[in-house]
Amino acid sequence: MNEDIKHILEHWPYEPGKISVRRVLGADGTVKIQMRLNLGILQMEATGRPDGQRPHGRESLLDYQESKLADHLLRRGSEEGFTLGAQACHELREEGMQYYHRYLSNFFLEEYAAVVRDTERNLRLFDFLHKFGRHEADRQSQEGYRPYVLMMNARAKAYVALHEEDLDRALAEVNSGLEKIRTFFEEHGQPQLVSKSNEVQALLELRDELISRKPQSRLDVLRQRLAEAIEAEQYERAAALRDEIRQLEEGESRETPQNPQRSET
Repeated sequence: MNEDIKHILEHWPYEPGKISVRRVLGADGTVKIQMRLNLGILQMEATGRPDGQRPHGRESLLDYQESKLADHLLRRGSEEGFTLGAQACHELREEGMQYYHRYLSNFFLEEYAAVVRDTERNLRLFDFLHKFGRHEADRQSQEGYRPYVLMMNARAKAYVALHEEDLDRALAEVNSGLEKIRTFFEEHGQPQLVSKSNEVQALLELRDELISRKPQSRLDVLRQRLAEAIEAEQYERAAALRDEIRQLEEGESRETPQNPQRSET
């Protein structure tokens, strides 16, 4: 049997700077995910561990280590004394890279629920390493990637919500992702990095896009025109717009039902 894959690569040429992914039907009848690389093709399982392996009979090494922690808790009654050595941490990080390649591929395939699944799995991995790594280098090894994974998770959740035509939930997911990233930088004593973060910028751009899809009320339109008038130094127009906005706000206030006062008996 000729195992040369040159003919496959020729029909799917590599394009520098572009992420090329596709779904194919495997010889076993299950869907596979393929990513085109400059030296070939990376193929992954659509579910389970991306390379199809089941270490120690478990779905993943993380699942195996979590089961060891559960056994430790049963024996000792607490997490105290449970740690991960350097080799175990290295193997977990290598496994995490498999899930990274898969959620990145699924994002470009617009399989957003799968992206949510795998980003949440890797965030769980980060927490596990940070908590149980025996050495400080291992505990901190994945923290630098956390803002990126939080961003991808929030974007995927937002797109899932959009697919379900729930714009408000999509906005809430983006805002939640922004808050988690801000909290991360603040907890690491680097709040100044929030404004410089590419991940924050990506979520802000998505939020702006989502807001632009919301139907605007008369008040929204007038407030936007007021901002534009002030910026253009059209102060008479701005004053007229303020009056109109005030009248509308007062009208809405009068129309809002008040909670009736409960009488004392």
